[in-house]
This record gives sequence, structure tokens and C-alpha cells, in this order.
Amino acid sequence: MDTKLYIDSGILELYVYGLLTETENLEVAALAKQHSEINEEIISIEKAIVALSASFSPFHSVANYEKIKAKLELKYGKVVEMKPTKSPFTYLGWAAAVLLMIGFGYQYQQLDETNNQVVVVNAEKENLTKLVDSMAVQNKTIATSLAVVRDPKNTVISLGGQAVAPQSSAKVYWNKETQVVYVDASGLPKPPRGKVYQVWALQLAPVLTPTSIGLLKNFDTNAQKLFAVSATGYAEAFGITLEPEGGSATPTMEQLYTLGKV
Repeated sequence: MDTKLYIDSGILELYVYGLLTETENLEVAALAKQHSEINEEIISIEKAIVALSASFSPFHSVANYEKIKAKLELKYGKVVEMKPTKSPFTYLGWAAAVLLMIGFGYQYQQLDETNNQVVVVNAEKENLTKLVDSMAVQNKTIATSLAVVRDPKNTVISLGGQAVAPQSSAKVYWNKETQVVYVDASGLPKPPRGKVYQVWALQLAPVLTPTSIGLLKNFDTNAQKLFAVSATGYAEAFGITLEPEGGSATPTMEQLYTLGKV
């Protein structure tokens, strides 16, 4: 450090006068400890100020007054402009910071894209799982249908269309040993809203006695139109009527869609 240039800048006079900022005061004090020339100059300025106070005495010589005045004159002093040192490492630091921010941005974008891909994959996996489950249920239904149709122990009763629906038809698969009954309703039209098909096991003699063995619920969603109904141990005929939703205690004969004898 060029102490002479620093002393000539006039900053030490401002320090003694108390006109510097706190940061500048600390800087000057630190330099004074490091450089004896600066410390001595500060002491000299302080002595000059004391001498200036005494210069107001009529006994003070003109020569001493002019000497002190010259010592304290600031307007002719050269102020040193303190510029921060520019180092190539400064620019390298900024460049590294910019590259680091770009890297973080790229990584965030990649992470966001990865998260989106995970969401898409999970959604596809969930849809595939639902499809597999649906196919499993459908395959089970088909397997049941085939087992019912192919079971040689089943008695197959064909039910023909009646006056209210001549084109209707149905089949009953009845295992007399197990008393299990399935109804193939694929020949029946879709029931109107608020209506449901009801299946009856009929005893014909000595008096016509109908016994309800079940409703063909969820007609629209049953793709195979094969329905399991309640078991029955005795029947001479089977009939299907169209009843109000929830079924009826006795068959509505005016709405008898199909009928078939065993």
C-alpha cells in the first residue's frame, strides 16, 4: 500500500474531524495500526488542531498560524478514488453461479417431467387393473354360463312367448338333485323403467299354485343375461311375468311373458 498517497488523499483529516462513516473510521483505525506513518500523521493532525485553537491567542506568531493552516488545508489535497479490485475470479464466480442456477432449473424441470410421467403410468396401471378385474369377472360369468349349459344333470325347460309378448322366449336350467335354477333371459326384451321380471315355479294340479323364485335384477348390466334364482325342489312348469320394481306377491297374469312345462 502507498501510504504517502493515502495520507495525501485527505481522508485522515476527515477521520480526525469525525466526518467519516463508521465503516470508514474502522478502516482508518485498522490501517493506523498496520502503518506507523499513517498513525503518526493522525497524531500530527490532532496536534495541529490543538495548535489551531491556540492560534486565536494574540501572542501566537503569524508563521505558526500559517503553518497550521497549510497543514489542515484540504481543498488542495488529492483524493484517492478507492476502486474495488477487479479480478478474473470474480467473473468466474458469477459465471459459476449462473451455471448452477441453470443446472437447478434443468433438474427441477426433469423432476417435474418425471413426476408427471409417474402420474400417467400410475393412472394407466390403475386403468389396466380395472380392465383386468372386469375381464376376470366377465370370464368367470362366461365360465359359469358354459358350466350351466353343459351340465348333463340340468333339465332344460324352454319357455315360449305368451299373448302380451309373443316374440319373447327364455330357458330354465334346473338341476333336480341340487335344486339349483338358472334362467337364460336373453330372449326377453329390456324391461321398462320401474319394472322387473319375476320368475315363478308353478304347480299345475290340483290347483295352479305359483311360487316366486326370484327377480331378474340388473337386467341391463348382465351381459350374458344368465340369472341365478332361488332353488326349488318341485315344479311342473316355470313362468316369467313383468312386475312392478320390487316384485309382487302373486303373478300378474296379464303380464305373463313366457311359460313352459317341465
